[in-house]
Amino acid sequence: MGWDRENRELPSHVQNGNTSLDSGHTRLHELGYKQELKRDLSAISNFAFSFSIISVLTGITTLYNTGLNFGGPVVLVYGWLMAGAFTMFVGLSMAEICSSYPTSGGLYYWSAKLAGPGWAPFASWITGWFNIVGQWAVTTSVDFSLAQLIQVIILLSTGGKNGGGYEASKYEVIGFHGGILLLHAILNSLPISWLSFFGQLAAAWNLVGVFVLMILIPMVATERASAKFVFTHFNTDNEEGINGKVYIFVLGLLMSQYTLTGYDASAHMTEETKSADKNGPKGIISSIGISIVVGWGYLLGITFAVTNIPYLLSENNDAGGYAIAEVFYLAFKSRYGSGVGGIICLGVVAVAIFFCGMSSITSNSRMAYAFSRDGAMPLSSFWHKVNKHEVPINAVWLSAFIAFCMALTSLGSIVAFEAMVSIATIGLYIAYALPIFFRVTLARKSFIPGPFNLGRYGVIVGWIAVLWVATISVLFSLPVAYPITDQTLNYTPVAVGGLFIITVSSWILSARHWFKGPITNIDS
Repeated sequence: MGWDRENRELPSHVQNGNTSLDSGHTRLHELGYKQELKRDLSAISNFAFSFSIISVLTGITTLYNTGLNFGGPVVLVYGWLMAGAFTMFVGLSMAEICSSYPTSGGLYYWSAKLAGPGWAPFASWITGWFNIVGQWAVTTSVDFSLAQLIQVIILLSTGGKNGGGYEASKYEVIGFHGGILLLHAILNSLPISWLSFFGQLAAAWNLVGVFVLMILIPMVATERASAKFVFTHFNTDNEEGINGKVYIFVLGLLMSQYTLTGYDASAHMTEETKSADKNGPKGIISSIGISIVVGWGYLLGITFAVTNIPYLLSENNDAGGYAIAEVFYLAFKSRYGSGVGGIICLGVVAVAIFFCGMSSITSNSRMAYAFSRDGAMPLSSFWHKVNKHEVPINAVWLSAFIAFCMALTSLGSIVAFEAMVSIATIGLYIAYALPIFFRVTLARKSFIPGPFNLGRYGVIVGWIAVLWVATISVLFSLPVAYPITDQTLNYTPVAVGGLFIITVSSWILSARHWFKGPITNIDS
């Protein structure tokens, strides 16, 4: 069963303003694409993919050090709510556009449709490349953070840093990273029905894991922080030469904003989702909303077990400076004389991160599949192929391979690696903001909403989303330590700027001559 790919007429809802759809059909038919991916995902499965990529256990655990170092409890508790509120504005705008254009291309297709015929090819080109490179950076950072957590688990299991524990080398960490990616590629080669099951299992694991840890850790800990400490203490002792409270607060926000990414997965999975014009937007909004609530609970629970910030951040503690690992380990060791329970809790987080990386590869591959379907990638015909299970198998393995290569920069310099993965936050959010920007400017009067829409508030919400992304793009490019040296320079603007230059240069020198945008834009 498939749609005729040669049907390149304008979508019917654009022609006559009709936004209703028969049950069992989506706008994919109206958008003129041949359906090559099996439509087996329910609303819950669509939500599960985004929720497991956001994975509060992943983002908060791996970047808790950043929040603790820059601002401490105040930034962790209130910064999370602030970033969450503005992220919801971005998500609402994306959901409204997704309802009108539910295709696996997602963001870059939206940009093409909303920028208009004259700008469509360039708009989709730059959005698509920022999106796909940002996604690859997300997968790289997620799976590499799991490799680092495995390193810490091994260290604690063998006695800790102060007890002669084994500390894996950077080459062994890269080996862990490669093995994790291999497993993720194998899992993503399975039929979508299996991925749907794993996606729902991942969502359940994240939900249950958060609630268990946020209750268990402060209960087990023999020393707990006071409510006054958790809700009012502002840590200015960061040893980075930064003293201004506003500056410190801004840097601490990175943990929250990095965590709250990846919900575009709901858009990339729409071609495999039933009633995609309704369930895609639901997946985006619900994954953000639930993540904000449970993530805040997790932060509160863990922070109530924090009593000595300098010690938790010290490289001389048993976890080697991995703050949350030390919190878990100390909580059980202080009460039971053994940190085994804390190591098991870290295992719970490790499984959540594993699921996060798995879902991230799923989203990566669908984006690569869609982008190559429209001829935007080198060897597009190869990456666009699907196997007998209707899975874009080549795109799956491409995504895993690139995520491995991006992590190799860590062998040369951790600074270079951090610059690479900075694209995971800034680059991805730029891709989120571009179609929203076109929606509130060039398409302000011509945009035809789908079943989910913001009505008269759509433009206002869109502008807030765009301005927030512009703000964090500047703020997260600021220096994170003084004095500035080659080892302390924030290379985020270099990495993101480099991606922009490469993308625009490739357009001017080559792509503008042959890339016409998503297929349905050729005639429309």
